[in-house]
Amino acid sequence: MAAAVPAGMDRPHFIGIGGAGMSGIAKILAQRGAVVSGSDARESATAQALRALGATVHIGHAAGHLPADATAVVVSSAIRPENPELAAARERGVPVVHRSDALAALMTGTRPIAVAGTHGKTTTTSMLAVALTTLGLDPSYAIGGDLDAPGSNAHDGSGEIFVAEADESDRSFHKYAPEVAIVLNVELDHHANYASLAEIHDSFAAFADRIVPGGTLVISADHPGARELTARLAGRVRTVTYGEAADADVRVTAIVPHGLTSEVTVVLDGAELTFAVSVPGRHYALNAVAALAAGAALGVPAADLAPALASYTGVKRRLQLKGTAAGVQVIDSYAHHPTEMTADLEAIRGASGDGRVLVVFQPHLFSRTQQLAAEMGEALTLADASVVLAIYPAREDPIPGVTSALITEAAAARGADVTAADDKAAAVELITGMAKPGDLVLTMGAGDVTDLGPLILSRLSAVES
Repeated sequence: MAAAVPAGMDRPHFIGIGGAGMSGIAKILAQRGAVVSGSDARESATAQALRALGATVHIGHAAGHLPADATAVVVSSAIRPENPELAAARERGVPVVHRSDALAALMTGTRPIAVAGTHGKTTTTSMLAVALTTLGLDPSYAIGGDLDAPGSNAHDGSGEIFVAEADESDRSFHKYAPEVAIVLNVELDHHANYASLAEIHDSFAAFADRIVPGGTLVISADHPGARELTARLAGRVRTVTYGEAADADVRVTAIVPHGLTSEVTVVLDGAELTFAVSVPGRHYALNAVAALAAGAALGVPAADLAPALASYTGVKRRLQLKGTAAGVQVIDSYAHHPTEMTADLEAIRGASGDGRVLVVFQPHLFSRTQQLAAEMGEALTLADASVVLAIYPAREDPIPGVTSALITEAAAARGADVTAADDKAAAVELITGMAKPGDLVLTMGAGDVTDLGPLILSRLSAVES
């Protein structure tokens, strides 16, 4: 299927083009023939991958970076009003388009699957993209993380299916009109945008109401928030539930761990299917079942899709093995919400054998830490020892009295072995001083803690030699 460049998007300029969501949209537009430009705060492999597709990428933000012939400026919710390129666009009358509107325009004329949920969106979207590609269906996709190389978060496929990660954080997933929507779970997060769990439920209900007539909602039968949403939506949309609950439409009857992989058995339409999942942990297995149910709802034979799901071997920052040195495996995790932290730590604990699980955790956002510090501390009790860095602020300004000490104090009060690190260099020294052959080191968080994996491996190698 030859897809066209959406109207007004033939010469788009992206502010913050290196971000996961923004770069994916830019990549698809470039593949469709648009003349893409953009800017980002720093140089990156993603910027280089975009340049390889013909995009012009500036480092730093300046009004002069906005091309004279730009037809649209694409922004995310993270771009502040005072950004000089945004100000220049408004002064010149260049249309400003939110990234969710740009993505919605790209999905026009396709059969979209939109993947939503407080946790697991990137993994589930990736599983579907990889499995459908393995089956030769060449889907288009836009994912919040790279599959195997910088820039692999998006693809403009020749097939009719478009798989997209649907972000609830700023309600932008209300812009999509999917044929199949997945809701993995519903929890309170993004405290700067949602005041209560009731607001979250309202937002997910609005997303489900966007499913096209005759479409399907695939939703967890295990998660309390998802079950509440299912009850609320009764009669409004065709629903397929999945999970370990006895009343699930796609019922999981077994999840058998095998080190860093697992084997899953489900009953779907009365038939039993057993397939491999090439990443560890119960929550990743359930993500794969959600992907299976969604593909089946779109008409892809489950018997074909199930084995194809084994082709997914991970996405960057989702329990990604960075390497091994001195007998110590170093793994990177994007987990930053307590539920995600707990799930990843339980998965790693199940794969660690007799080795210890050591964590370097970087809290993400002052608002999240203010609300969930106690729960983050509780999650860290699942590690044998943890090092906690200062809060990564991202787009937020500091909140008085909110520091990572709230987490270390909560963890220590629950009996955890936890140490604060003044900076990343100190964290590397602390964790490598603890690590012994057979241990697993987990760098965890949504900020730049991901940069520590190679440094930890290098330090371990130096100590070994």
